[in-house]
Amino acid sequence: MTKQYKIGDSRVIESREGSDGVSIRRRRESPDGRRFTTYERVEKPNLAVIKKDGSRELYDREKLTIAIRRSVGKFFESEIEIDDIVTRVEESLYALGENEVPSPKIGSLVLDELLDRNEVAYVRFASVYYEFKTLDQFVEAITAAQGNK
Repeated sequence: MTKQYKIGDSRVIESREGSDGVSIRRRRESPDGRRFTTYERVEKPNLAVIKKDGSRELYDREKLTIAIRRSVGKFFESEIEIDDIVTRVEESLYALGENEVPSPKIGSLVLDELLDRNEVAYVRFASVYYEFKTLDQFVEAITAAQGNK
């Protein structure tokens, strides 16, 4: 049976910034000489999303990731690119300094990120975000995307 120690019982051997840039990675050693790694992240306050119908729900990173993944299809080479978009959108949301953010604001931040990366992914996301009903709406989005580059 392995003896359990509290983190406070261990000593820090090495600290460095995590690969994600927002965490701290610490190598620790327990009193019996065993080594292990801990990660520390700043806990951000809960963020509420105000939906189009006026209802509120807690911001969900996974829900945003799924929405982006669904809309961009296979236009990105890896999940890392999608995760990077979500991280940049989150950073922008928290930089607003608000506890509540309207869902259209999140959508526009995603569109800004997609426009810089892939025009087809931008139009696909825009078609859902703006609820396109006609081909003319697609053409307008494509024209706007080309004009904003």
